[in-house]
Amino acid sequence: MPNKVNHRCAVVILLFFSSWLLELSANPTSRLNDQEIIIALDKNYGERAALRGRTWLQILASSRALSSKEKLNKVNSFFNQLVFIDDIKLWGKENYWATPLEFIGANGGDCEDFAIAKYFSLLELGIEDEKMRITMVKSLTLNQYHMVVAYYPTPGSIPLILDNIDGEIKPADQRNDLLPVYSFNGKQLWLNKEKGQGVLAGKSQRLKRWSNLNQRMGVSNMMQPKLKLE
Repeated sequence: MPNKVNHRCAVVILLFFSSWLLELSANPTSRLNDQEIIIALDKNYGERAALRGRTWLQILASSRALSSKEKLNKVNSFFNQLVFIDDIKLWGKENYWATPLEFIGANGGDCEDFAIAKYFSLLELGIEDEKMRITMVKSLTLNQYHMVVAYYPTPGSIPLILDNIDGEIKPADQRNDLLPVYSFNGKQLWLNKEKGQGVLAGKSQRLKRWSNLNQRMGVSNMMQPKLKLE
């Protein structure tokens, strides 16, 4: 990944702790019906984007009765097919958090976009928010910050890591290349010093861009990428 990612994610960390409080009460993607999604993707990003959206919706529909582990694999595998690309190249701006539909439409995004799309998709599949955390880590191999989704099968357990760099879902204690920094879900914020639960630091804090992300979850204000990936 480009060296700019290191600086970008470091800025995210600094801004994170001075952001406004925001509670996430529901999954905004569930407010849309399938036909609205397909039409919007086709209109804004083209036929291939609509096909990706249809595949995503089919995966969600067919995975509801699966085990939690199977749901993780389905969602992780689908989104890891998309292209990693830095925000400034794709959207023409730094630190842009794309909605899952923008991510699918553009056919790519950066580490935050992969994590956000997986998180909301798993919420839609019924995975409890209490079992998931969007987690900022330091990649020791790449020497840069990175974002993943951590899934905790039980309270206090070692989480499973959903990552766009290493596509295989592994327990955190098998990811010695990742050093956790902080993590959050819809309710709480943790400061991570080890690969387990971390230290509870109060209610979830959200960047203004997280609030903006939730406001853009509909289909009326979908961003157009500066670079076409297909």
